[in-house]
Amino acid sequence: MKSIKHTIAAAAIAALAAAPAAADEVWSMATSWGGGPFLEEDAKGFAKLVNTLTDGRITIDVFPGGTLGKALKVSDTVRSGVAQVGHTWMGYDWGIDKTTVVFANMAGGLNPEELILWLYQAGGADLWFEYRMDQFGVASIPCGIFPTEIFLHSKKRIQTLEDFKGVKLRTAGAWAEIAGSLGASTVILPGAEVYPALERGVIDATEWSSPSVNVPSGFHKIAKYVIMPGVHQPGATQECVFNTDAWNRISEGDRELLKLAGKLGVLDSWGRYAYKDIEALKEFDKAGNELVLLDDEFVRTANEAANAWAAAQAAENAWFKRALDHRLQFQKDMENWPKFRFKIGVR
Repeated sequence: MKSIKHTIAAAAIAALAAAPAAADEVWSMATSWGGGPFLEEDAKGFAKLVNTLTDGRITIDVFPGGTLGKALKVSDTVRSGVAQVGHTWMGYDWGIDKTTVVFANMAGGLNPEELILWLYQAGGADLWFEYRMDQFGVASIPCGIFPTEIFLHSKKRIQTLEDFKGVKLRTAGAWAEIAGSLGASTVILPGAEVYPALERGVIDATEWSSPSVNVPSGFHKIAKYVIMPGVHQPGATQECVFNTDAWNRISEGDRELLKLAGKLGVLDSWGRYAYKDIEALKEFDKAGNELVLLDDEFVRTANEAANAWAAAQAAENAWFKRALDHRLQFQKDMENWPKFRFKIGVR
């Protein structure tokens, strides 16, 4: 009998040792994304990385946009404690403080490769963290890179500034004001509402993301013209934002592991989207879309308008000026890049 008891006890101990330890922290993640790769690959990918790197100490349950709070108000949802973590684009908070679009990126800003260098070599990520904590009371890190976007999926052919005047388009962030100064009529909509608005003719055109993200969204099926390059968004950043109570509750080591998960997410998303975009452009061609390149005057004027808009914000907002000056100094430092590096895809 004693032998049987010892065997049962040993088996129970072995079973407990083999079972995964309960997570120290189980967090809910609010997102801006209703579905697609932003939700499935980026947000859930970050959650999986965190679970792996922390050896299960932190588990993150990911919720689609609008489930835990408004899709474009993720930082509010996180700050209030409804969710402990969020996955979003910082520029959605531009209505609260326009400085967000400097870190989120905007027209006249950085391409994906430049964003990575600025964030992790030039100190952009540290400034980002300081800004979000100071102005919004949340901890925040970069956790992904959005590639250069399609300028527009449009029912109207747009190549010149004259073509752009009067166009009703969906956009977000700083470009909503800048595009208006160039003659367009802009509306801000979350991702889930864009397709029906374009289909019904509520808008003439939309910007959303890069070719590979937009293919499954189906914009090319209802809008003949694919306008490039994405002068409004030469690259962009994904943000993972954390409730400060949750952030402060975990160890310094785990906070560093969250930052590492963010860096790995940046690397993965940068490469994944860039490679998928190659094939996606072919899909537009197969579908009978007309690929239209904006003329040089449009690109030049758009960048000039973006720079003027940014300078006006910097004159009134100390944080905007600090972030913009930091980015502009980096861009100046990068001016020698073309002297010793080949253009991507060109030999």
